[in-house]
Amino acid sequence: MDKRTDSTQASAAELEQAVEQVAVRRDRLLASLTLIAGIGVIVGLPFALRAGAEFFLPVTAALVVAIALVPMLEWFERRGVPSKLAAVMCVVIFLSIMAFAIGSIVVPAMDWVVQVPERIGRVQSALAPVLDLYKSLDKYIDRIFSQIVVSSSNARAVRVETPNSLLGLVTASAPHAAIQLFFALLVVFFFLSGWTGMRRSTIKSRGSFEGAMTTARVIQQVVEATSTYIGTITVINVCLGALTALILWGLGMDSPVMWGGIVAVANYIPYLGPIVSAFLLFIGGLMTFPDVWAAMLPPAIFIGLHLVEANAITPMIVGRKIEVNPLLILVSLSFWAWVWGTTGALLAVPLLIIFKTIFSAAGTPDIAGFLFEQGTLTHIGEDDEKDDEEASSTG
Repeated sequence: MDKRTDSTQASAAELEQAVEQVAVRRDRLLASLTLIAGIGVIVGLPFALRAGAEFFLPVTAALVVAIALVPMLEWFERRGVPSKLAAVMCVVIFLSIMAFAIGSIVVPAMDWVVQVPERIGRVQSALAPVLDLYKSLDKYIDRIFSQIVVSSSNARAVRVETPNSLLGLVTASAPHAAIQLFFALLVVFFFLSGWTGMRRSTIKSRGSFEGAMTTARVIQQVVEATSTYIGTITVINVCLGALTALILWGLGMDSPVMWGGIVAVANYIPYLGPIVSAFLLFIGGLMTFPDVWAAMLPPAIFIGLHLVEANAITPMIVGRKIEVNPLLILVSLSFWAWVWGTTGALLAVPLLIIFKTIFSAAGTPDIAGFLFEQGTLTHIGEDDEKDDEEASSTG
């Protein structure tokens, strides 16, 4: 009897061990297929996004804008405004801000473009002391200058071809821009108008209470992180642009509001934006002031303001709420700029925050655990880790 019992227990243990091995192999197989599919998506997705930029770019930009406008929508809804009317009000407010920003930059910029043939002589005279040190470069600039002088004799044709309104600029440079803008605004409106119902149905569709709470937490964290970053950085950029415009007005530089707008918009792009702003301010200084040293004053002042903003103000305000690795920002900036150009660079940080928030709350793939341990490509989320630590400490 004892031998039969021992043999039965041994066979049961062997069977249990075989079942566990089969389960491990199945998990590893599923994880391998998931890893292969994930690698294929990662490799192919950038090229698909770049090839389909006319569709993916306005949709992505509209979704980011809509997520940033959700707190405003909820503010209107808490005061009894219907969802559709609140969505319309949010879109109108956003369009008003965009129209003011574009008008303050584009309209003066067109005047500067028209005045380039007239002011190129001032630019050359301001750079003359520097060009004298480089004879070869001086000859090259003289050749370019002679070509511009010849083309300036037909200045009337240049003025006729230059658009004199924002609608003309859009029509001449990008005929499909108006359609894309209208499409993006429709996406923003329908997203906002159906936000409350969509969030409610998404939470209710979960099979368990824990899943519903996790979904609600992830949605709330994505909205809060995105809207907080965009709102905070917008206030900082507007203040930086306004201060720059005020100082340039005191220096007597033409179109200070335009330069302040350029500084505010370019500062949304980390690292590259301030460099572009300083370069454009230097070009504008050459077209305004009589010598190169005076022309260097606007970019020098802006660089000083930017250093204070980037190293003291922004980390103090944004860093307490949202922590993002600078290396991830640089990689995201390079990736989205390669995919969608300047607009992609503007969306790089908000998209990084959205993805980081989702992965932090829902869990990140454990590639190292899968490759070197008995992992299955799953990793506990940061919030779940905190909950487990609190539970263990209270227990």
